[in-house]
Amino acid sequence: MSDPRAELRRNFMVQHNLGSATIAPLAGDASFRRYFRITQPDRSLVLMDAPPPQEDVRPFARLSGHLEGLGFSVPHVLAEDTAQGFLLLEDFGDLTYSRALAAGEDEAELYALAVDVQLALHEIPSGRVLLPELPLYETDDMTEKAGLLMEWYPRLKSGNQAVAQLCDEYRALWRQILPSIDAGRRTLVLRDFHVDNLMLLEGRRGITRCGLLDFQDAARGCTAYDLASLIEDARRDIDPVLYRTMLDRYLASVPAPDQPDFLAALAICAAQRHSRVIGVFARLKLRDGKSHYLQHLPRLWRLFERALQHETLAPIHAFIDRHVPPAMRGAP
Repeated sequence: MSDPRAELRRNFMVQHNLGSATIAPLAGDASFRRYFRITQPDRSLVLMDAPPPQEDVRPFARLSGHLEGLGFSVPHVLAEDTAQGFLLLEDFGDLTYSRALAAGEDEAELYALAVDVQLALHEIPSGRVLLPELPLYETDDMTEKAGLLMEWYPRLKSGNQAVAQLCDEYRALWRQILPSIDAGRRTLVLRDFHVDNLMLLEGRRGITRCGLLDFQDAARGCTAYDLASLIEDARRDIDPVLYRTMLDRYLASVPAPDQPDFLAALAICAAQRHSRVIGVFARLKLRDGKSHYLQHLPRLWRLFERALQHETLAPIHAFIDRHVPPAMRGAP
């Protein structure tokens, strides 16, 4: 199959004196973005190919510079062509957290490092960490995203179209619950903070050993959101002891009187995220023909059910039990 962007990639490489370098595809993700490793005798780089109008490289470039300036390890942007959708990036190598864990790296140590990155990020005053043009990830957007479950999952299971009234009712329940987390402190939420988007970097110390990827959708939001993303991972089982240890590590920074509110926010963020991801994975199968994400649905439902045990989420819990009973849950 011909690649309509191959010539554009080659032209971009030639413009940056990389015409003689080799190029090989790297793993992609659920978006339209693709990644390529460019290899020269003395170095390697990564090319992000994000075709407009579906994708926009400007948020990644802007946030990369911002996070780098705050002292975090992100791929340095070496060159960009925003019109054509290309970024030339520093190559962090291949040692994602997922690969490091598979190779036998200490799980608790890696997760503790990731939690410490979040703590360091959340300690930065909001006036410094929040870029003025950042979107909000609060009630309106989170309600819309949570509703993806009712839009897409029932059709995955039954083939029937979503019932508009049920979708509206489901979102209305979220709209009642989510304002409780809007009232808390705002921070920079990276939104996909999990082991597939974290790198273990050799030759660096402290929190800079943890490389950050896939932060172009960062927003202003709740401090609990990225912790939920990390320890309630849609793609990986987390041992209950590890879960509690990492939660306690974060909670040590939260004043005791504020901890119940934080735990409520964590449950809300986790449930909202699981609802969104269940819907996204169903959509990826039905709309885009990407079926491999369905393997994660049984885990996602277990996590969603656990988060719904929190009293704050009782209305969502009742709705799900009524309209998506246990027999309908899991992979098709």
